[in-house]
Amino acid sequence: MDHEHYMRLALSLAEASAENGDVPVGCVIADADGTVIGRGRNRREADCDATAHAEIEAIREACRVRGSWRLDGCVLYVTLEPCPMCAGAIINARIPRVVFGAREESTGACGSILDLFSENFRHRPSVYAGVCADDSRRLLARFFQSRRP
Repeated sequence: MDHEHYMRLALSLAEASAENGDVPVGCVIADADGTVIGRGRNRREADCDATAHAEIEAIREACRVRGSWRLDGCVLYVTLEPCPMCAGAIINARIPRVVFGAREESTGACGSILDLFSENFRHRPSVYAGVCADDSRRLLARFFQSRRP
């Protein structure tokens, strides 16, 4: 799979988050054939919901499309390193591979703060970090700069 192609789709969703006042994080899930079956963007502010992270939205949509909670054979692409909640959802959905852009130094659960995927769970996704990381960091920096007086 062309990781950059899917990350560009996720970045587009992240931009939509920023336009709606949410931290710009976007996520897509592609199945083994490369078809995007799940899309999500951060909607915590818009939905007043602490669990409305991009990964959670994408996982929910992919599960509906698949008709199953198991997302084996899929790849999750997200612009920012998943937090512990999202890493847990990835493990529970049995997603075998995670590709992310920028590291999240304050809540990252794929190596920045902790690595949930290396713990003794029955399912351990592989991780590929840094795809379009500069673009993701720039988008985040612009968003937070626009929020500061």
